[in-house]
Amino acid sequence: MKFELDLIKDKIEFFEAPTLEELEKKINQQIENNQALLLRVGSVSHQTAVIDGRIMYSAVIHFKAES
Repeated sequence: MKFELDLIKDKIEFFEAPTLEELEKKINQQIENNQALLLRVGSVSHQTAVIDGRIMYSAVIHFKAES
């Protein structure tokens, strides 16, 4: 039986939360998790939306393999 491992080179994750503090907490936790996979933050995009009178914060993080 042949066993091969492929490295993850790119990973995009989406986050949302009702407060900036919660969003930051979620993102920081995932950054720590992805460091174990040798991934670093490549770019961050964020947005704020009002849905049914409530503010919702969201972010998209592109993780890239460390060089």
